[in-house]
Amino acid sequence: MATIYDVSLLAGVSLATVSRVVNNNAKVSENTRKKVHQAMQQLGYRPNNIAQSLASNRSNSIGVLMSQLDGPFYGPMMRQIETVLRSANKHAIFAAGHSDASLEQDAIDFLLNRGCDALIIDADALDDETLVALSQQKTPLVVINRLVPALKAQCVHLDNVQGGYLATRHVLEHGHRQLAFITGPREKLDARDRLMGYKIALAEFDVHFNEELCQESDYHEEGGYLAMLELLKADKSFTCVVCANDQMASGAIAACLEQGLQVPADISFIGFDNIPFPRYISPKLTTISNPIEAMGLAAATWILKQTYADVPPCAPPMFKPELIERESIKSLPSR
Repeated sequence: MATIYDVSLLAGVSLATVSRVVNNNAKVSENTRKKVHQAMQQLGYRPNNIAQSLASNRSNSIGVLMSQLDGPFYGPMMRQIETVLRSANKHAIFAAGHSDASLEQDAIDFLLNRGCDALIIDADALDDETLVALSQQKTPLVVINRLVPALKAQCVHLDNVQGGYLATRHVLEHGHRQLAFITGPREKLDARDRLMGYKIALAEFDVHFNEELCQESDYHEEGGYLAMLELLKADKSFTCVVCANDQMASGAIAACLEQGLQVPADISFIGFDNIPFPRYISPKLTTISNPIEAMGLAAATWILKQTYADVPPCAPPMFKPELIERESIKSLPSR
């Protein structure tokens, strides 16, 4: 079996140069790099990754904890993270926490035991104190899709309060005053923040918050469908439903159509996240952008700089939501 020594002899370079090429060190000319790769290919030489890790004290892998592994929201974020890491010759190891504190902790322990050089954490259930304690260990980490105040300089997140406010203000500006709200699980910070933004906008327009027109759900289509049925059964008057994500909005619209209601002629809707499929349904869903792919890019780039670069990175940005206006809001006469 070919060794690094055989490669250095065939390529006519030093062992150190072969090592730099294998480790993708920039301090090698393109001509020399090409000669080393040709020698490796001719000899059938494959670097021993385990030996490299032991020698460098690096595994060249990043652990990524995800709340979920399915759905149109998390897939684009995982794809972006993996693309950025792979472009830097690093590998992502994914684990899921399923919004359960014990499973999230188990997943983090698994990633650390695999020798991951750093962590990207999307955790719903672990409390802030646990994440702060984890950040004080030697493994660098960045938190995505969540703000932990004590780790603000290590969090990539969206201003969800502003997003809930923008969505609600938009329908209020279109003349709606009788609003219903389908919220995500209230134990989740993003759900609470979006509901807070909803309440702030209502207060700004001097509209009373009606708890009976606020249905808690689970961020999935079926949950939005069932929540909408509950709102319709309550026999309370409302002209518009603000939904805390697009998946629940899609399910809620389906429930309305089954009941013979026209959207937006009889009832208007606005969602949150700007995932792909609601822009293709009829009517196309007005929503709030949640640039999850850009957040994945920011988190992966930040952790690469933090872990492998000589200069510490700047604090990651807080992303701002934007209104995406389409066809699901009917304008009512101003009052």
